[in-house]
Amino acid sequence: MTTILVTGGAGFIGSHFVHGLRDAEVTVLDKLTYAGNRANLDGVPHTFVHGDICDPDLLREVVPGHDLVVNFAAESHVDRSIDGAAEFVRTNVLGTQTLLQACLDAGVPKVVQVSTDEVYGSIETGSWNESAPLRPRSPYAAAKAGGDLIARSYAITYGLDVSITRCGNNYGPRQYPEKIIPLFVTRLLRGEKVPLYGDGGNTRDWVHVEDHCAGIRLVAAQGLPGDVYHIAGTAELTNNELTGRLLEACGRGWDLVEQVEDRKGHDRRYSLDDGRLRALGYEPRVSFEQGLKETVRWYAEHPDWWAGL
Repeated sequence: MTTILVTGGAGFIGSHFVHGLRDAEVTVLDKLTYAGNRANLDGVPHTFVHGDICDPDLLREVVPGHDLVVNFAAESHVDRSIDGAAEFVRTNVLGTQTLLQACLDAGVPKVVQVSTDEVYGSIETGSWNESAPLRPRSPYAAAKAGGDLIARSYAITYGLDVSITRCGNNYGPRQYPEKIIPLFVTRLLRGEKVPLYGDGGNTRDWVHVEDHCAGIRLVAAQGLPGDVYHIAGTAELTNNELTGRLLEACGRGWDLVEQVEDRKGHDRRYSLDDGRLRALGYEPRVSFEQGLKETVRWYAEHPDWWAGL
């Protein structure tokens, strides 16, 4: 049976990835920061290890014997990185290097480093391909870019079989309500106002978490060492357009929308060319309309999960 180590597996995307694994012996390593929740793993067989990817002694115990390591462990919220960048550099750069070294030392056959489209900065028109220059504009994005470059260096210098995935904005059930969709949904369900940055014209590509996980599984199976693979979604929307759809889904009006000062260094638009991954057989399957409807329904039906957050 395949043995898989999932770091950050109690978080939003990592837990969905774990739920989607079949015929595998799974170990989850998670620090259980504010966004990690062991309840996200209810109902799926796994071995849980509470720990930090920055801890080399722990990794020397946990990593050996796994056929695949997938690294979701990261600090990931841009606003938090603006308020304090140090923890983002520690986890996303040093933690990635510490994990990769442990994988190299243990002879792990395959590693996937999970990253973000934000490492490229902002693009006015068109879409980035995987050879686009990295021009991050926030501490979060810069730290993720640093982790990606460390991963590539381990592939080239040491021959570690590590591939990198970069994805657009994720959404779906069990996402911590600091990101825009769960933040807006939970506030609208309570009849509270929601904050819309600036003019609301910032544009994002939306990827359902299950499509993201399917792309990662494909890269784990077929990705080449040192290569980057984009995972794109099914909807490119401005924040104004997204807000309108969320208001409609929650049965609320624009009177609950409050324009707030724009985020520092706020990227205007992201867009990924996912042709490389599609050549391997990837195709997003969850339409944004259906995915958003199901996501809103999940938060409406599980107030116990988010009410105290």
